Amino acid sequence: MAKNNDNRDGMSREEAGRMGGQKTSKTHGKDFYQEIGKKGGNATSKSHDQNFYQEIGQKGGVSTASSHDKDFYQDIGKKGGKSTADSHDKDFYQEIGKKGGAATSDSHNKDFYREIGKKGGNSRRSD
Repeated sequence: MAKNNDNRDGMSREEAGRMGGQKTSKTHGKDFYQEIGKKGGNATSKSHDQNFYQEIGQKGGVSTASSHDKDFYQDIGKKGGKSTADSHDKDFYQEIGKKGGAATSDSHNKDFYREIGKKGGNSRRSD
C-alpha cells in the first residue's frame, strides 16, 4: 500500500493523525473516551463472533507473556484480588465458590479428588 505523505498542509497522515489525537485529548475528558469505546465495542461485537475474541485474546496473551515476567503477573494478580475484595462481599465469594465447585465436579472424577486430597494431606503434614 502506498503511503500518502501529501495532504493539504504538507504533513504526513501519521503527523496529522497524531496532532488530531493530541488536540482531541485536550478537549475531551474520560467520559468521552468511555462513550466512544463503548460504541466501538458494541459495533465490533455485532460484526465478530466468539472465535474472533478467542483468537485476539490468545494473541494478546502470548504478546503479554513474552514481554512480562513472573513478578508482573504476581503484581497484577494482587491488585486484581484487592480490587475484587474491596468491591464484593461474603455472598459473592460463596456464590462463585459454589459455581466453581459445580464446574469442577462436572469435569472431574473420583480419582481427581483422591489425588488432590492426598496432596492437601501431605502438604499439611509438612507444615
